Amino acid sequence: QVQLVESGGGLVQAGGSVRLSCAASGRSFSSYAMGWFRQAPGKEREFVAVINWTGDSTYYADSVKGRFTISRDNAKNTLYLQVNSLKPEDTAVYYCAAAPIGGWHRTQSYEYAYWGQGTQVTVSS
Repeated sequence: QVQLVESGGGLVQAGGSVRLSCAASGRSFSSYAMGWFRQAPGKEREFVAVINWTGDSTYYADSVKGRFTISRDNAKNTLYLQVNSLKPEDTAVYYCAAAPIGGWHRTQSYEYAYWGQGTQVTVSS
């Protein structure tokens, strides 16, 4: 089992940047594929990005490709999401999640077993 805690959200102007972190505790962080999701008010949770166990393979939603970068530091048990060129439509609660078994290319919420509590990112225009 792994516990996840996100941090780094806040109020940001359009065009700005923010770095989200997800600290993991528990066993074997490096054995989990890790993902970021987000949920805007009144909308369903949506996939943002996923990274494999070693950090050398990543995949992004089309809406964030080229602006967001997912990375991980297994020595620090931490997942990151660098978010650049923010737009008002990026406003959402951002969640990190861990997928313990199977392949790493996970884009659906049900494929993840563990979730953090979320961190709010609000982009002002």
